Amino acid sequence: MKQLLKAFKTEIAPTKEQARKIVCSMGICRFLYNQYIAYNKKLYWMYQRGFLDSHQKRFVSANDFDKYVNHTLKQELPWINECGSKARKKTFVNAEAAFRKFFDGLAGFPRFKKKSRQNVKLYFPRNNKGDWKIWRHKLMIPTLKHVRLKEYGYLPVGLAVTSGTVSYEAGRFYVSVVVDVDEKSKYNNDLEATYHPEEEGVGIDLGIKNLAIVSDGRTFKNINKSSKVRKLEKRLRRRQRQLSRKYEFKKKKGGMSATASANIDKQKRKVQKLHQRIQNIRKDHENKTIHEIVKQKPRFITVEDLNIKGMMKNRHLAKAVAAERFYSFLSKLKRKAEIIGIEMRVADRFYPSSKTCHDCGYVHKGLKLKDRVYICPKCGYTADRDFNASLNLRDAKEYRVA
Repeated sequence: MKQLLKAFKTEIAPTKEQARKIVCSMGICRFLYNQYIAYNKKLYWMYQRGFLDSHQKRFVSANDFDKYVNHTLKQELPWINECGSKARKKTFVNAEAAFRKFFDGLAGFPRFKKKSRQNVKLYFPRNNKGDWKIWRHKLMIPTLKHVRLKEYGYLPVGLAVTSGTVSYEAGRFYVSVVVDVDEKSKYNNDLEATYHPEEEGVGIDLGIKNLAIVSDGRTFKNINKSSKVRKLEKRLRRRQRQLSRKYEFKKKKGGMSATASANIDKQKRKVQKLHQRIQNIRKDHENKTIHEIVKQKPRFITVEDLNIKGMMKNRHLAKAVAAERFYSFLSKLKRKAEIIGIEMRVADRFYPSSKTCHDCGYVHKGLKLKDRVYICPKCGYTADRDFNASLNLRDAKEYRVA
C-alpha cells in the first residue's frame, strides 16, 4: 500500500510551565544559532584574508559544533541543558544548511536571528514508543509531556507520527506533526475518489487584478482587494504608527523604563496579531482556490514560469505582487497536482501568452500593460486580456513538466 507523508498543524494550549519551557528553549536555540553563525563568520573572515587555504574547512559542520557545545560551552553555560538535545542539534543542522547554500551561490551570507524577528522552531523526532502519541484532545510531545489541543479531533488518532515541530507566533503556540498516511486513510482527503476526470486540460494565468483566470471561464478574485483585508491593512498601518511613536518617545527620553518597555511589547503583539490575521486570510483564500481548480481533475494544468524576482523590482507593483503570494500558490498547486495525478506543465518564461491572439495566432507586440482587453489588429478577435492568456497557456505546445 502506498504511503504518503502529510503534515498537520494546529494550535495548542500549554500550561504556564510548558509555555515557559517552550519560550526558554526557543531562546536557547536562537542563542546557539547565533553562536554558530559567529563562529563560522570568524572562519570565513580568516579564509578571505588567506589565513586558511582551500583545503581547510571554511565552516564547522553541525556535528562538530554540537560536540563543542556539549563538551565546552555547556560547562560555561549550564542553562543550555534546559533545551532538549534534539532541538539543539536541529538548530545546528539548519544553520549548516544556510552556510552550504551560501557557498553554493544559492543564498546570501547567513544572518543572526533577532529576538523580535526570530523564526526558531523546536524540532522533536520520535525516538520512543510513547513520543508524539495523539489523543482526541491532547498529544505527547517529547520533553513537554502531555499538551492539550485547542482543536479537538483534527490531528489523526492512531497513525504513526515520524516527527513534530513546536512554533510560537504572535503570542500563540502551534504544533505541526508529520504523519504516515496511506491511500485509503480517512485523513488523506487529497486522494479520495470524488473527482470527475475531464478530457481537456486547463491553462491558468496569474495576475494582480485577479488571482487566477482559468481557461474554462472561472475567475478567482484577488482577496487583497476585498473590504475585509483593506480594513485590516488600514488598522495595521495605524498600529504600526503607534509603535513607531513609542520608539521615538524612547529616543527623546534617552532611556526606557520598565513600564515603557512593557507598553512597547504589548504594541508589538498587536501588530503581530494583525499581520498573522491578514496572512491567514490570504492562505485560506489560496488553499480554497487551489482546491476549486483541482477538484474537477483536469488532464493537465499549464501555468507560466513567472519571474517573481523581476516583478518585485517594479516599485509600483512590488507590494501587490508580494501580497498575491505567487510562489506559494504555484508550489501548493504543483504538490496537489502531483498527489492527485494531474500533469503540471510550465510554459516558457518568454512565451507571449498575453500578446498572442488565440483565434489566429498573431502576436500583438504593441500590447501594453494598461490594455486590459485584447483586440487583435489582424482578425479583430476581442477578449479579456487575462482570459486570452489562459487559453494560449492551455494550448501551448512547448512546455516542461514540473
